[in-house]
Amino acid sequence: MANKKGHRRFGNVRKLVSGRFQARYVGPDGLMRTAPETFGSKRDAEQWLTVTESEILRGHWADPAKGKELFGKFGARWITERRAGERTREEYLSLWRHHVEPYLGQVELAELSTDTIRSWRAALLRDGRSEDRTVKAYRLVRAVLNTAVDDGRIKRNPCRIKGAGQYRADERPTASVRQVYALAGWMPERFRVLVLAAAFTGLRWGELIALRRYDVDLTGRVLHVRRRLAQLNRGAIQSGPPKSTAGVRSVSLPAVLVDELSRHIEQYAGPGPEGLVFRGEKGAVLRRGNFGRRTKWPAMVVAAGLPAGFHFHDLRHTGNHLAAGSGATTRELMHRMGHGSMRAALIYQHATNARDRSIADAMNALVETGRTEAPESSDNGVNQADEDGDDGAAGAMVPVA
Repeated sequence: MANKKGHRRFGNVRKLVSGRFQARYVGPDGLMRTAPETFGSKRDAEQWLTVTESEILRGHWADPAKGKELFGKFGARWITERRAGERTREEYLSLWRHHVEPYLGQVELAELSTDTIRSWRAALLRDGRSEDRTVKAYRLVRAVLNTAVDDGRIKRNPCRIKGAGQYRADERPTASVRQVYALAGWMPERFRVLVLAAAFTGLRWGELIALRRYDVDLTGRVLHVRRRLAQLNRGAIQSGPPKSTAGVRSVSLPAVLVDELSRHIEQYAGPGPEGLVFRGEKGAVLRRGNFGRRTKWPAMVVAAGLPAGFHFHDLRHTGNHLAAGSGATTRELMHRMGHGSMRAALIYQHATNARDRSIADAMNALVETGRTEAPESSDNGVNQADEDGDDGAAGAMVPVA
């Protein structure tokens, strides 16, 4: 905008030797900035300055120099500096290395547009990436770019593709109570109660194998979840807190598990309060691979009448469905599952449909009983009006549908 003497209040425009016009301004950081391109007319340069001033006033300005950093470099640093568990960091690095860096690593932050992100996502699917991995990669890129916005490197996050961050996986199978006991029965005796505990407490594998004697209160019928064990890609076992703050919790035990756990601990748990409740035959921490081979899990799953693709983690789903079917509220499910948000707990709420059907069946029985009962005599106003011969509108008999 120009003042009365013809000078702009914000920025300035000058004509170059080439005949084109250059726009410059002082940024919020006090540094002189130059437009990334020159303009064919003075008016075009002034309009660009007007838009830039508006962005500064609205807090939408981004430092052009910061936006020149390559996305690959910025994202790699984000993963390194991000506060996350080692297992989560490994997952981020795998996604970045295989699904992001080869496609977007050499693009400057400021050059990332929604169209660029859309083309990248389409390329992943075209190149054979699964929908699940594509969604996870998209979520990672969106999180990285949210930080770029917060840092003032870009004006807005270009990850604005509706539905791109959502993935509806096929519903995992659940076991009936009979199938749980059948599967437990096919296990080596050392692992029988591990299967029952997974199904009837809903704890994760990493939480179960991290349980120690002092975490189990058989008198109070409670398991105290204080930590989890995670197996890293390089094979090391890492101890750490549960996946979220809500993961530190106390889970009540069904009475049917108390005696089972008592006998198991006496026979198989490690010595002393620090002894692991569930451990391998040589006393070591359980590993998924060793557990699968030792139990012949795929064959035992089929022997128990479950689908061939049934995973150990599906026992957790079974427990959550049982809890939902018992009438647990969303908040109660969140606590039992160790989740800080409602999203995961709501997945299991459809299990209460069975209870709703039970209510409907009970209502149906009442209705059927009511229909077959003899009608009670009544001297209400309608009948009296009929007996008095009142055939006016107020006393007219209305047929019952």
